[in-house]
Amino acid sequence: MSPSANSSNHDAALAFLYERVDYERAHMPDRGRGLTLARMRELLSRLGDPQDALRIIHVAGTKGKGSTAAMIASVLQAAGMRTGLYTSPHLERVEERIAIDGARCSESEFATLVEHVRAAVEQLDRAAQQHGEAGPTFFEITTAMMFVHFAQRGVDAAVLEVGLGGRLDSTNVCRPLVSVITSISFDHMRQLGNTLAEIASEKAGIIKFGVPVVSGVLDDEPRRVIEAVAREHGSRLFAMGETFEFEYLGPVAPPPESPPALCSRFAYHECVDGERFSLADVLVGLPGAHQAHNGAVALATLRRLEKIGWHIPEPALRRGLASAHCPARVELLAERPAIVLDVAHNVASVEALLRVLDERFGGRPRVLIFGVSRDKDVAGMLRRLVPRFETILLTPFVENPRSMPPEELAAIIERLPRVEGAPAARPIICQNPRQAWDAARRQMTSEHLVCVTGSFFLAAEMRPILLACLGAQHLALGSGHETIETTRSAGTVVSRFLE
Repeated sequence: MSPSANSSNHDAALAFLYERVDYERAHMPDRGRGLTLARMRELLSRLGDPQDALRIIHVAGTKGKGSTAAMIASVLQAAGMRTGLYTSPHLERVEERIAIDGARCSESEFATLVEHVRAAVEQLDRAAQQHGEAGPTFFEITTAMMFVHFAQRGVDAAVLEVGLGGRLDSTNVCRPLVSVITSISFDHMRQLGNTLAEIASEKAGIIKFGVPVVSGVLDDEPRRVIEAVAREHGSRLFAMGETFEFEYLGPVAPPPESPPALCSRFAYHECVDGERFSLADVLVGLPGAHQAHNGAVALATLRRLEKIGWHIPEPALRRGLASAHCPARVELLAERPAIVLDVAHNVASVEALLRVLDERFGGRPRVLIFGVSRDKDVAGMLRRLVPRFETILLTPFVENPRSMPPEELAAIIERLPRVEGAPAARPIICQNPRQAWDAARRQMTSEHLVCVTGSFFLAAEMRPILLACLGAQHLALGSGHETIETTRSAGTVVSRFLE
């Protein structure tokens, strides 16, 4: 088939998908309203139930689920297994969601998958119309495509990140070998509940009868909920703080052969049925104590797979965790000035981000580029961010209607109580991410830290802008007397300041 035909098929496939109901772009129904797994199960039944052919690790959690899923997949790949990884949302291309051995689904494969599921989707559309209901959603269709793709390609393992919650998420039609819950904190309260116990109940909806559960949840209230659900389902629970634990050993430079990045170290310990297991000085290719936490959850999950006969030698454990990469998770795009891209979109993830910035970039003058969805705890996020930055640039993301206008963000900032000793920064309103980046360039010198955060959708729009600018041979800063020279290596942009 000619390249133009491939492109045309891909464009048609995207058009078919993007005309669907997409809860990543629209507000999801409130808790308990209209969401069930019946339509997803029916769609997969019409496709031959491809999920039943897969060996699945299912990962939920308020924060850390994407990083933990990536770590597990990286280790399994390092152990020689063909490994599928399903994540959401995507940053730049929808094909990123469906990857095998670290390579995203190609455009032609993606278009073929859409055609494979189209007839079944249209059958469900017609049945739904007869009852005045909607047909399969964007996420349901892409999830079905993932199951089909992984089954057709004969993956040895499929690591699935839950999209939202757990109990009613489209991925929750599988029977995994291990269920994983990374953490519980406040986010998506309209859909999941207003207490940590209610949120934990939704996340614990991925627990299946007799399937072991690995939990990184530490707070007592959600922890008790997960314990109760696991007990009701006869599922053995492997909980952080009881079965396994970790010790954060701080930040570390990556191996000499790797491009500069933010990495961290930790030690892992577990005791199961009297058998002790430890790994000392584990390097994880993602920064911060929270990523050491996620690394420990990943190791506990991999240990459960070993116990059922999977061959995952220690070198694969170490190599896989060290090479794990998750774009826009405190991603260092340049060093001088430091440019960090992150998808923190709730209070807990903002706090984790700030801890890493303090640990790695303490003392640098800081510029914040911030954009956020309307349905988040915006005041809570800004209450923590604003006192920590000298310059604050507010922008909408332009490709998703959930974005909060920067004027509303500025009004929230004006109402925040002043923090003694914090910079008295007045927010600067920008009309789009490109304008925000141009404003940041006028503010920064080689000594600055620029942090972009607040939303997956902001990161998705900002990342190509940053990579394009940083990929140029020279980039003027501030007064124009300083430049950075940049090179791109293994997907990471590395910079060196030149006087």
